[in-house]
Amino acid sequence: MIKGVHHIAIGVPDIEKGLAFYRDVIGFDLDWRSDIPSDNVKAGAVVGLPGFEARMAMLKGANIRLELWQYSRPEPRDMCSDPSDLGYPHMALAVENIEAEHSRLSAAGMTFVGPPVDIGSQKAIYGRDPFGNIIELLEEA
Repeated sequence: MIKGVHHIAIGVPDIEKGLAFYRDVIGFDLDWRSDIPSDNVKAGAVVGLPGFEARMAMLKGANIRLELWQYSRPEPRDMCSDPSDLGYPHMALAVENIEAEHSRLSAAGMTFVGPPVDIGSQKAIYGRDPFGNIIELLEEA
């Protein structure tokens, strides 16, 4: 039985910069963090990468968790996506007052494809975090 979504993982090139954005700017709370050495056999078995090395942080939001990963071994590949790509091309954050959030996040370094768009019962806009990951802001009426 599936109970629900526990977390979404996001690969970042620098865990401290990831925390500075997702914790300090977006507003998630740090739940816990860990450095994973290459001799952690159980962690390697879980992810299917024996001998990997990484730093990670689990963040909590109102209704979901984000897990930030900075891999140092193996060397990460750049997989920044377009909205039309297969896989996990974006996540959406539910917001109040999308115009204010758009302005606040723009000032904090997030880039957007334009201003929020009123699509009837919702307003929405796509943007990118400092690492190129796509984040949608979504305000429901």
